[in-house]
Amino acid sequence: MRNAAHAAPVNRFADLPDALQFMRLLWAVVHGLESASKRMAGTLGVTGPQRLVIRVVGLFPGVSASDLARVLHVHPSTLTGVLRRLIAQGLLRRDDDRRDRRRAVLRLTVRGRRIDGATEGTVEAAVVRTLEGVSLQDRTATGRVLERLAACLEDHPSLR
Repeated sequence: MRNAAHAAPVNRFADLPDALQFMRLLWAVVHGLESASKRMAGTLGVTGPQRLVIRVVGLFPGVSASDLARVLHVHPSTLTGVLRRLIAQGLLRRDDDRRDRRRAVLRLTVRGRRIDGATEGTVEAAVVRTLEGVSLQDRTATGRVLERLAACLEDHPSLR
């Protein structure tokens, strides 16, 4: 027989404050992203963040590492390890910029282009399916809220 405390419906937590309700949903998304990322590593050979790097480089061949870090909202030092692994796996290559030899740019290899073209079983596929049923107004509002939260987390002195 199940313990009565465990049998209580989830909606008993409906009275959580708005901030905690929002955080609960964010944690569910984070958990889903991490789980999907592990599955992708097993099926595609790259994690979710690695595939995101591949997709952005595929869309913007010749992007610099610093520009890529800005697009992904990560510190360049965070991106360095990801780039190193992708280069070691033969999915990305680092070339000298033709206009400025001091600057390096990133390009996909043939193997990287295969990963770039894969869609099945990716986080991106789940996002595309989700967005198909969401109005432009709701997507725009959600984007604004997430951008505000990201900025607040980045700028808040006590969170550094």
